[in-house]
Amino acid sequence: MEATEKKERTVIHLQIGDVHEYYGSIANIYEFHSSEELGITYGSLRNYGLSPSKPYQNSKCTIRKGVLHQKAGGRGIKKVNI
Repeated sequence: MEATEKKERTVIHLQIGDVHEYYGSIANIYEFHSSEELGITYGSLRNYGLSPSKPYQNSKCTIRKGVLHQKAGGRGIKKVNI
């Protein structure tokens, strides 16, 4: 049996005050929050170069980028008996 490969998935962590929210992409944040709420536009945040070692922070929010760690699974893979 072969080991399944784990895909690395990005997670964007948004903190506004004591509220923590998690998104799958930078663009997804702007579906729920406006540039005025965050204090930065979508284009500027993309140009900022958000990375795990370089979070974005201003007086309104903190935005971090991380990796979602998940268990390797075999769901959906058919086993072949030989």
